[in-house]
Order: sequence, then C-alpha cells, then structure tokens
Amino acid sequence: MRSARPASIAELESIFHPRAIAVVGVSSDETRVPALWFKTLLSSGFRGSVYAVNRNGGQFQGHRVWTSLTAIPGPVDLVISCIPRESVPDLLRECATKKVKCIQFYTAGFSESGDAVWVEAERDMVRAAREGGFRIIGPNCFGIYNPRYGITYGPFSVRPPLGSVGLIVQSGGIMGKILEYGMVHGLGFGKGVSIGNASDLGVADFLAYLTQDDEIKAIALYLEGPHDTRRLLEVLRAATRRKPVVVWKGGNSPAGDKAIFFHTGAMASSPAVWSGALRQAGAIEVHSLDEMCDTLLLLDRFGRLSRGNLGAICGLTDGGGGEAVLISDVCAAAGVLVPPLRQETAKALVESIGQVGSVLTNPVDMSQRQAIAAAVRQAFDLVAQEPQIDIMLVYENAGVLLDIYPREVTEAVNRVLLDYGRSGAKPLVLVLPPGPAEVRRREIEDSFKAAAVPVLPSIERAARAIKNITR
Repeated sequence: MRSARPASIAELESIFHPRAIAVVGVSSDETRVPALWFKTLLSSGFRGSVYAVNRNGGQFQGHRVWTSLTAIPGPVDLVISCIPRESVPDLLRECATKKVKCIQFYTAGFSESGDAVWVEAERDMVRAAREGGFRIIGPNCFGIYNPRYGITYGPFSVRPPLGSVGLIVQSGGIMGKILEYGMVHGLGFGKGVSIGNASDLGVADFLAYLTQDDEIKAIALYLEGPHDTRRLLEVLRAATRRKPVVVWKGGNSPAGDKAIFFHTGAMASSPAVWSGALRQAGAIEVHSLDEMCDTLLLLDRFGRLSRGNLGAICGLTDGGGGEAVLISDVCAAAGVLVPPLRQETAKALVESIGQVGSVLTNPVDMSQRQAIAAAVRQAFDLVAQEPQIDIMLVYENAGVLLDIYPREVTEAVNRVLLDYGRSGAKPLVLVLPPGPAEVRRREIEDSFKAAAVPVLPSIERAARAIKNITR
C-alpha cells in the first residue's frame, strides 16, 4: 500500500538534513544496535542534536535517555526505530504528536515475513503516517546516509571518502558492501539510502531527489522489486538525461525471486522485461556487485565516454604475448573495440622495443623491455597518442615483476604510468591482479589510488566497466 503522494524535494531535504535525530530503543547494553547507532552518530560530527529514547529512561554514557519522543524539548525531524515490531503503533502516535518529518525503521518482521497479520500491520503503518503528516523509510532497513552532514550508515564504522556518487539500495547488506568497496578503491559517496520494504518512500522518490542534487554526479540503484515501477521508469528517464544511473536488478532466477520475497517482501518480475525497460530509460544495467562498483569507479573518475576504444599495454610480466591475446579476446566478448595501430606507430614501436618477442599491434607486448622505464614511457606515449584510442589499459603482474627485478626497477616503471595518470591526457585503467607479492601489490595499488587512477583485479572486470561507461 504505497503512498499516493510522491515526496517533494523539500520533504526529502529535511530528511537528509534533520535538525535532530532520535534513536528509539537505546538501552544500557552497549553491544545492541540502538546503543551502537546512538554512539556512532555522536562521534560522527552530526550537525544537529542526537537523542536517546527508551520508555524506561535513565542514563547512557552520561547522556539522558528520554522516556518518549514527546518528552524531548525542541524539534525532532528524523526518528530511528530499533524497537520490537509490537511496540511500533505507540511510536507512530508519538511521531504524529511530535510532528516529526520521517521515521526510518531498522525494526523488521513485517511484509517480508509473509505473515498476513504483519503484512497488514505494515499497511497500517503507512496509513498512520499519512494521517500523522510524516513519512516512512523502510521498514527493515538502515535508512539515510549523508556523510557530509554527519549521518553515518547505520551503526557501522565504514567510512569511504566523501564524493559524488549517490546510492539507493533495497538491501542494507548490499549497500554496506558498496561502501566497503569505496573504502578500498577510493570511491567517494555523497548521499545514500537503504529503503528495505519501501512501504512509503520508494526508489522513485529518492531518485528524483538525487537527480536534482548538484553534489551527486552519478547514481546507483540496487532494486529487488520496487512497488512504484511505472513512476520509477518515468523518473529514471528524466534522471539519465542529467547524469548516469547504474542499475542492478536482483532476483533474476527462481531461487533469487524467492530469496527477495523473504528479504523485502518484493514480488518477482521478468529479467528480460526489466532489461528492456532500463535500456529504453537510458540506464546502465549491471549484473553483479563487482560490476556495479567497478562501473561507478570509472564513472567517478572519467564520466561517460562517447567511445571506449582501448589501447592496451601488457607484458609487464612474463608471457606478455599470451596476455595480449587474452586482452583481445576478453574485450571482444565485452564489446570493447581494440583498434589496430597505425603503420607509423608500429614502426616507431619496432625501433623502441624491438621485433623479437613483441606483438607489434594493439595490445602491445612490452615483455622484452618491461624493466626499462624509458622504453615503457616511449611505448605508452606512442599508443596513447593514437587518435582512434580513447582509453588506456595497462596489465601489470606485480608478483612476477617483483620476483625478477629489484624494487627500484618496478618503482621507476610505475612512476611512468603514474605521471601519465596524473596528466589526465586520456583515461588510464590499471589491471593489477592479486598474486604472491600481495603486500607490495597493495602498496602499488595505493599509489595509483592516490593519483585517482582506477585499479581493477582482472581484465574481465575492466572490460565490462569500460563498456558500461560508453553506453
């Protein structure tokens, strides 16, 4: 029973920037979610006031625990419910009396349970919110995330960089994984929301809001079964005209459909129909967590590309010729064009790196000169200057290089690539697969991350992400 009234931008602005937050259910047990959530908000630099609420009152780490919402002096815009579902009706009445803007429910066990009694209870919650003049996020979710305003992702300590990606996710766990990816790869986020069952505020409401938010440059959606599909597609078409929107639709198998129903109470839908609708709306469809995050990383670094013709440098390992074939095959399967080099470029490469053992085409095998930084620089510049090349990819096996050469050799080669990455002449993606020298490989990855050069662990993942940002 979705709300008939879409949320206004002003409504959602007050929810993402509340004057005060009340966490309901805080007790003396510091290991429970409400206590952790309260402490996290206090330590995160939240710009408003934070209140702990429990009908038993008392103190929590020197802070007063209020016995009710109505006992709190001053306004409360956002309420976080961490109480048993049986106590929700009383809390909703308090929200109406207190004139809160929104309540988000960590509380679960409603429509996703499949129990008719609790399905109807969720409908009653929405009716109460309509009558009381406030909105609901969830139930069964972690709600609002606005790091610039000091609103953490639930009670968790995950802290990715601040950035320009917006998230709308039906699964709290999936959203957590996306934020963890951001921490590892340097991908920054601006705002997000975990919406769970989406009984009232839905995907379309938050998509319309993030579309007009100038701080957000790209948006990611993880959908299970949105209730407002028709409106969502209308809003999505408008959104993709302003900024890229990446969509991952879960539940593309009978087992997945069943899991979704018992996760957020969503109903099954045809994958083929969804794919067609997303394509018509101009969205970038992805099919896994890795593909979504990799695509967001490249969009964050490069934006959309009109073309994605690839120039590749491999052979920064042994066996570079085989890797050149691998890159060609993987890119062809993903729909990424690896165009041939011009004759004059091939001739210059012969003079630079020699004929024997080199594949003087695109991808370029550097295995004969992989330890000579000047040769790597010359070859890289020659390929990057090709007018038909839009994006550069380097495949480097750090484990092999570090096993063969001194540390200073690999550092000199990587400085060549880092200098180019910092120049911004053309987008650069580094493929740096895990291997035996994992500690040192991580150091190399961190240096590229600091230079805002995307690092991915496989050619397959890089090719899919490159294709996606050209859609």
